[in-house]
Amino acid sequence: MVSFKFLSLVCTASYALGSPLPPLAEPILAVRANTVTYNASLPNVTIFATGGTIAGAASSSGQTTGYQAGAVGIAALLEAVPEIVNISNVQGVQVASVGSESITPSILLNLTQLIQKELDSPYCQGVVITHGTDTLEESAFFLDLTIRSEKPVVFVGAMRPSTAISADGPINLLEAVTLAADPAAKGRGAMIVLNDRIANAYFTTKTNANALDTFKATEQGFLGFFINIKPKFYYHPALPLDKPYFDLSGVKSGAELPQVDIIYGYQALNPAIATAAVASGAKGLVLAGMGAGGWTDGGNDAIEALIKTNKTPVIYSRRTMDGYVEPTGSFGIGGGFLNPQKARIMLQLALHAGYGEAQLKTIFEYYG
Repeated sequence: MVSFKFLSLVCTASYALGSPLPPLAEPILAVRANTVTYNASLPNVTIFATGGTIAGAASSSGQTTGYQAGAVGIAALLEAVPEIVNISNVQGVQVASVGSESITPSILLNLTQLIQKELDSPYCQGVVITHGTDTLEESAFFLDLTIRSEKPVVFVGAMRPSTAISADGPINLLEAVTLAADPAAKGRGAMIVLNDRIANAYFTTKTNANALDTFKATEQGFLGFFINIKPKFYYHPALPLDKPYFDLSGVKSGAELPQVDIIYGYQALNPAIATAAVASGAKGLVLAGMGAGGWTDGGNDAIEALIKTNKTPVIYSRRTMDGYVEPTGSFGIGGGFLNPQKARIMLQLALHAGYGEAQLKTIFEYYG
């Protein structure tokens, strides 16, 4: 059982249509809080809080590094944005209170199941997930592959803690809730909101460790932007070509996904690292290759031996910011447009679903 840091929150509002708030499927693993008011003319949006910088706190208003992530609970986040009550009937669910580097597969499994059940309810129009930015793209990608709903799923974070001068969390959260409540946001898969931009979770990555405009999909672009807190889309709803779906609804709480390790490519790399990873329990490997997935001759020999001897699935990705890794041919699988961290998530889910080599090729090499 995953141990979470909880807030003692009291449910004080009625939910849509005057009915009592439906209980969470896993009440031990999350805590709800509601806005005090209810407006029948507004949509209902649920915020799932996991911690991160958006909930971070520091000892001074000028401190933007070295703060404590996840120090502020969902109730305090909502109190900092009173304008939200004019946008939607909001309720908060504290799922975790951690920096995003501490997000685990167990947390993700719990989160996707809670969100799927919430979206399946006729009372919910959309959901928002507050999350640390360091691994936000991984969690957003995970939910993009495991949630089946036309309703908006919006990830939001911040690059400055809540205690900082000009903290970006409040406006990001307000925009995320506004997006989740907007009918035009339906059918677009999971989205990411920061810095007035709307991004697709499938392709978007964090490109800068410090800048506010860090989340980008350089090749694929943004879906839209905000003006006066109102979302404006560039395109009609569309999803990435042949995006797979993995059903995790029946997975028991606390279950683990197969271990998949990423190995970083560099000059004169040590081929034994791949063998050691498999020996320590890795069921699959992702290679952050040089250029368009390049790997050393000695490294390729070690990978080929692992594939032949252990049947280890290996995805060739790239350490460069963007690009396409095409099918490898004789052994290994080309990672397509996916960066290493997203290829790892995809391979974990595929191995959990029992995919063999042929099926893996169809989801990674679909542009081949």
